Amino acid sequence: MNRSERGFFYGDTTELIRLDGITLTDTVYDQGRVDWHFHEDDYFTFLLTGGVLEGNRKEVYECVAGDLLFHNWQDAHYNVASGRFTRGFHVELSDQWYDRLAIGANLTEGSIRLADPQIKTLMCAVFKEAKLSGVKGQPGVDAALSQLFGILGKICENRERATPSWVGKMREILRDGTADWSLVRLANEINVHPVHLSREFPKHFHRNLGEYLRLVKLQRAMVLLSEPDRLLTGIAFECGFADQSHFIRCFRESYGMTPLEYRRLMGVGQARGMRR
Repeated sequence: MNRSERGFFYGDTTELIRLDGITLTDTVYDQGRVDWHFHEDDYFTFLLTGGVLEGNRKEVYECVAGDLLFHNWQDAHYNVASGRFTRGFHVELSDQWYDRLAIGANLTEGSIRLADPQIKTLMCAVFKEAKLSGVKGQPGVDAALSQLFGILGKICENRERATPSWVGKMREILRDGTADWSLVRLANEINVHPVHLSREFPKHFHRNLGEYLRLVKLQRAMVLLSEPDRLLTGIAFECGFADQSHFIRCFRESYGMTPLEYRRLMGVGQARGMRR
């Protein structure tokens, strides 16, 4: 079985940044199928555009733009292309990085798809630091990843405890951000009282319901922003924001940049000009 060296992914790597214990790569996948292999380090894959099928010993993920996966280094897996233009941002973490930040390695085993919008927001911060600061982005990248692992640790702890059945249903309902939910509608969907849902939600999702729903909408918007022909007004409407101004304000508050600035980081629209 092949072992992929640090910084190597199967495709055309358009950018590679080496920090202290961290390797960041931006890769366009150009192979139809990649057979079973594993990597030298633990790593995250943040799918920026397109899609890919990924399988491991336990399950198969059909990944689409906006999905975030964490892979333990020894986890063997394979990939099958979707036939669409697909681009991924990878963050590889060496043992030295875990030691330097005093973070426990092997926090999770195998591969895991991370749907939590707070974790995705922090991965976006890592992406932003890589694009804006390059090799000087170490402090910002370390800070974002430290917070990310703090949340990931809580998620892993919760999975080991008995959790109400409605929690899993809620995660699945809110995963793709395509519906505009209210408290009462969500409570009816999972068959709990709205007051109980409002009180218990932060215990399992680490934010109140309104904040969580806003992050889910924003991450749906980030996926649509990767499509160059999408107008901001249409994205705002499709993702449930009151108007374009509201969308821009929420996006800036969460990510520290406007939607158009994010598009520039992604390199979207450079050939045809930005669409407003």
